[in-house]
Amino acid sequence: MKKFTSLLVALVLISGLIGCTKKNKDTGRTLNLSIPQEVKGMDPIYANDRYSSNEVGRVYEGLLEYHYLKRPYTLVPNLADAMPVVSEDGLTYTFKIRKGVMFHDDASFPNGKGRELVAEDFVYSIKRLADPKLQGLGWWLLDGKVKGLNEWRKKYSELPKVDYTEVVEGLKTLDKYTLQFKLNKPFPQFLYSLAMPFTFAVAKEVVAKYGQEFLNHPVGTGPFILPVFQQTKKITYVKSPNFRKKLYPTEASEEFKTAGFLEDAGKQLPLVDKVVVNVIIESQPRWLNFLKGKIDFIGIPKDNFDSAVTPSRTLSEEYISKGISLLVNPSLDITYTAFNHDLKLFQNVDLRRAMALAYDVVKSNELFYNNTALPAQSVVPPGIAGNIKNYVSSFRGPNVDEAKKLLAKAGYPEGKGLPIITYDCPSGTVSRQIGEYVKKQMAQIGVRIKVINNPWPELQKKITKRQVMLYGIAWGADYPDAENFLQLLYGPNKSPGANGSGYNNPEFNKLFKTSSIMQDSPERTALYEKMNRIAADQAPWIYGVHRQNFTLRHSFLKNYMSTDFETGQAQYLNIDSKLKVKVLEKL
Repeated sequence: MKKFTSLLVALVLISGLIGCTKKNKDTGRTLNLSIPQEVKGMDPIYANDRYSSNEVGRVYEGLLEYHYLKRPYTLVPNLADAMPVVSEDGLTYTFKIRKGVMFHDDASFPNGKGRELVAEDFVYSIKRLADPKLQGLGWWLLDGKVKGLNEWRKKYSELPKVDYTEVVEGLKTLDKYTLQFKLNKPFPQFLYSLAMPFTFAVAKEVVAKYGQEFLNHPVGTGPFILPVFQQTKKITYVKSPNFRKKLYPTEASEEFKTAGFLEDAGKQLPLVDKVVVNVIIESQPRWLNFLKGKIDFIGIPKDNFDSAVTPSRTLSEEYISKGISLLVNPSLDITYTAFNHDLKLFQNVDLRRAMALAYDVVKSNELFYNNTALPAQSVVPPGIAGNIKNYVSSFRGPNVDEAKKLLAKAGYPEGKGLPIITYDCPSGTVSRQIGEYVKKQMAQIGVRIKVINNPWPELQKKITKRQVMLYGIAWGADYPDAENFLQLLYGPNKSPGANGSGYNNPEFNKLFKTSSIMQDSPERTALYEKMNRIAADQAPWIYGVHRQNFTLRHSFLKNYMSTDFETGQAQYLNIDSKLKVKVLEKL
């Protein structure tokens, strides 16, 4: 899951964009995408939501990435030349950096020509994430993990200026192309963190030149260029003419081989010349743009689901005849309504339980997800260790009678004595409808709700600054491990970390701390399950659903699959421009 400034585009940057465009022959291979929320900027250390991280991932890159065509999800080298050498105790990771990788051309560099990426760029980038003055939203990821990094952060939180040249024992270069991490303790998810935008490489020259406007001047090593980011309804990227040799995979899991995903095997990436991202907040304009062929794929809006998908969950003939196909897959995610635990009001477990019991998740699944989602019993989704099959929470609604009893036990019989509770949610029709549904559900037991809609960047800002009472949101996996969901309730991760609700349970914290240094094992899974039960019993959130993705794509879009880890996906997608002309004639 901020502030933007309108910028005049400097002449040198316009010239750079024109130059890049001329070098890219227009083949008609333009990828047209849509997103339902505004993007808060292009600085990797603030990319803590799906929309921002996907945009950041078009320009910037990390040491590792997920193999595009392998399942289960498998990490492979990206800017690293190979997977790291790991010490026997699991505390030291040594990476060789890929040689010859160039930053995009930019006025920040001498003569406007991008320089080569080196190991020191990762040291600098991760120090930016740790910089106490910057308050990077991904600090929770490495907090307490890297030897000396927390001490470096604490030291400079008390000094007026941060010294990036000071050596941190656990984060240093051994030579120009060798990077070494030393951890304080085992961190089984460490390699996953190096495939996340928070740790992607930025150049200190670019940060120095643009200062506070750096978030609007993305300059990375990635497959696409965006000279200036502006808060508009359309973001247009062009293929980097100097992108390194990186080829489409030649190996794939059997499911992708069978589906023809190796047709572009061995081709230079990216496969498209341009990516156009349309910011369309309302679902119906997105849907109409898809039907006209102006968007290449789309998650089916709830109001159009019945017309597109049959009761047997197949695509209707009307859409099949237009060359549209349906992709269905479960998502590693959870929707939820969070209480602000900083408020004494919500430290009352009986109040939280009462509100959770008043909420009819079955009806919400019908109204907002077309009965395609799985009602969540706790925090960990199906598909990963830690989820308890067939588990049913004692505080999962609807049970209005029991909710009223618990509300009285909490000290608020029929809601008497309770203040009006604000519910913050993103802008957009569906989010407003969900907010009104929450309001109606709580009214059944006498709890009064006021719904407040926010632009997505503003909602995130309010959560981080603890300016909310109750808020509706969702979390998609950063990596395929239950730890990534459980850490949302780990006390020390409170805002500006990932624990936006500020829940702080000593027993849960102790179990999390123990499990976080354990490798995958039955013992770790048992701890995950115990935390999952605590999260259900204590009702720190009102749990929503684990969603399934029902996605439609046009036949001219190649290599697309719905994935839990979309960052960097655009470079693998392709457009059959000849087929697109024929398809558009029929739409």
